[in-house]
Amino acid sequence: MDERTTHIILGIHITRRHVNAMKIQELLTEYGCHIKTRLGLHHVHDDICSPDGLMLLHMCGDEDTCLELGEKLGAIPGLVVKKMVFQHED
Repeated sequence: MDERTTHIILGIHITRRHVNAMKIQELLTEYGCHIKTRLGLHHVHDDICSPDGLMLLHMCGDEDTCLELGEKLGAIPGLVVKKMVFQHED
């Protein structure tokens, strides 16, 4: 993947964060060298932290490895992974 012309974004909808957090973090650590930007979003009140959330990952490096992370995350019950690929000419 040419990082100058191709951008892969993985969007992950997470349910049951309290159950899935450790599995997710293990994969993010394993593939950490391929994650350029990580953004996590979830609803928060003063007395409650939402069990659901959304994560966006801007991937870098080998395309197959980047997509492999998406497949592994998608195999975790309660997670839905969507892929966006943007390509442009210099």
